[in-house]
Amino acid sequence: MIKITIYLDIIFIENIIMNSIIIYASAIILKIKPKFLRVIISSIIGSIYAIILYVTELEMYTSIISKFILSIIIVYIAYNPQSITKLWKQLLIFYLTSFVFGGVSLYLIYFINPQNISMVNGVFTGENVLKIVLLGAILAFVIIKISLKIIKTKINPKDMYCNVKITLNNKQIETKAMIDTGNLVKEPITNTPVMIVESTLLYEIIPKEILNNIEEILNGNLDKISEEVQKNYISKLRYIPFKSLGKENGMLLGIKADELEVKRDDENKKIRNIIIGIYDKSLTKRGEYRALVGLEVI
Repeated sequence: MIKITIYLDIIFIENIIMNSIIIYASAIILKIKPKFLRVIISSIIGSIYAIILYVTELEMYTSIISKFILSIIIVYIAYNPQSITKLWKQLLIFYLTSFVFGGVSLYLIYFINPQNISMVNGVFTGENVLKIVLLGAILAFVIIKISLKIIKTKINPKDMYCNVKITLNNKQIETKAMIDTGNLVKEPITNTPVMIVESTLLYEIIPKEILNNIEEILNGNLDKISEEVQKNYISKLRYIPFKSLGKENGMLLGIKADELEVKRDDENKKIRNIIIGIYDKSLTKRGEYRALVGLEVI
């Protein structure tokens, strides 16, 4: 029987390196730049958990719930998500990356068949573990990147667009909208989804007094708005904070529509609870679409 000497400090360092690789790989896929200190702290937490798994068999540490909570802690510390939606997205990519890394590494271990590697409570120990995992990380990252590119090329460009009809105060306009997976803007008080629309498109259904004085309205100045317009529209106006559209911290003027009708794949969907975010620039240079609608609305 071959005897293997296990050094907990080596396992600790190896797990920090492996966790850091997975966190950075997930960040590349998510297109974010995590701070180095956050990555190290979250990697250390994961490594401490691996040591606990190795030296104990208590159910509270080995349960699925404990591992899920640990994953949330690691992702939250590493990426500092600003919303629950971003947290779940980052957690999903983190799991995807971890599973692929683990699967490739496990395959390499059995393929290379090193005699001095063993598994204790789900933790690999022995000689050359780190080398195999590093090789597995490289291969897994390549697999993920290639898979994502293949998925993107299979998406039909037509599926990215839809036709929408906006109704406000018995007036209607129609336009082409792009289905934007990154459009997570919501009205903060009621959590109502927001569809972004170019302001120049809205002159047919919203008074010019509002569209030409957006900055003044956002600053609380209604001097240029007539009493009649205020009576009919002021109760529908919303202030919407956002972090997109070229601004880190911006404020968007929105107006609650009476109805939004989405036409897609020969199907019509009518949405009553929707806010139109007024964007005072062009969304595209060539004018392929003039609105952005989120997946939640679709």
